[in-house]
Amino acid sequence: MSFLLIAIFIATYAAIALEHPLKVNKSASALLGAGLMWTVYAMSGVAVPALESQLGESLMGTAQIVFFLLGAMTIVEVVDAHNGFEVLTSRIKTTRLSSLMWMVGIVTFFLSAILDNLTTTIVMVSFMKKLLGRRDDRLFFAGIIVIAANAGGAWTPIGDVTTTMLWIGGQITALEIMKGVFIPSALNLLVPLTITARVLGHRPVVAPERNPDEESFETSAFERNLMFYLGLSTLVLVPVFKAVTHLPPFMGILFGLGVVWLVGDLVHRQEEDLRKQRLTLARALTRIDMGSIVFFVGILLSVAVLEHTHILEAVAHWLDATVGRLDVIVVLIGLVSAVVDNVPLVAASMGMYGLAQYPTDSFLWEFMAYCAGTGGSILIIGSAAGVAAMGLEKIDFLWYLKRISGLALCGYLAGAAAYIAMHHAGF
Repeated sequence: MSFLLIAIFIATYAAIALEHPLKVNKSASALLGAGLMWTVYAMSGVAVPALESQLGESLMGTAQIVFFLLGAMTIVEVVDAHNGFEVLTSRIKTTRLSSLMWMVGIVTFFLSAILDNLTTTIVMVSFMKKLLGRRDDRLFFAGIIVIAANAGGAWTPIGDVTTTMLWIGGQITALEIMKGVFIPSALNLLVPLTITARVLGHRPVVAPERNPDEESFETSAFERNLMFYLGLSTLVLVPVFKAVTHLPPFMGILFGLGVVWLVGDLVHRQEEDLRKQRLTLARALTRIDMGSIVFFVGILLSVAVLEHTHILEAVAHWLDATVGRLDVIVVLIGLVSAVVDNVPLVAASMGMYGLAQYPTDSFLWEFMAYCAGTGGSILIIGSAAGVAAMGLEKIDFLWYLKRISGLALCGYLAGAAAYIAMHHAGF
């Protein structure tokens, strides 16, 4: 059974990677792969109560991420409908792509540490649509945003789901992970930015053309500022909501979505129907790319089968027995997270290595937070941030592999080398 599941998983990922040559939507491939894998698992003789329990657990985890993604994307669409991103675009005066790349990369890096890599990617990729007119430029910036968001999320306990897991599990503490992983995470971004700046040279920023169909729906400065700061505050306060209430993040984003919806309806309650219809949150919901949401569901459910059948755990044990060196194993786990979701990989590692053997804030856990958090940048489907960017900008898997993967790999290895050097030096 394990061999068949692995074969289906590999075939699914190959179909996703070859979406354009095959002319088959990646969402269809992801759903088909998930359906086949769960069917094979169900027919393998597993007890029905155990199967139902595992499917329910997987569905719960997937639904939480999907609801969070839906809420964040809808809030971004509402801000966009009110031209809220002009609050930022009007302040950016640079005319060179290389300068803009540095600005966007650094802002994304620190914003991801405060929010999380998924929300930050949605916000920044949407922001780029307001600044860049050329699609090639937007795709390249989206790739850098994925790298920056994952790097920024790795050095704080709330920036990435894997660091949050390690934090809640007691493997790391907030202050130590920030002290230990900040420099490697910064190098993970600075190396690709330095290479990219040289490639871009003095190329100019080409602004997008205004859509003449939307010129009659100008918004006031009050509306732009209100919705921009309200939307951004809602996203920023989600980690605070989680820390105070101990409820999962999707509840915070849905609560915030209700607040944004209420404020929007109150602000536009006296306006004519045509304008109100364009600016309300109900219309924003229709503008969300549901194809990317469905793709996300398929990928998460596929990986869940590998987790429930202990295939990932078996891979981790094989690495431990074959490789032996802990630093090399963690680097390899980070590379594997470019293909397989990092959450079950980290969960399997937490089950493999105990706190008695590797205490809180030891080398293993901090290095795991860095590698699992940033290794997913190497492939577009290796992280939630990458999947979100893939859906928002319709990024082709092979395009990302050719243009961005090498940059991400250089940054990943530079950060890993820096952490190992710092550890041996006693920092």
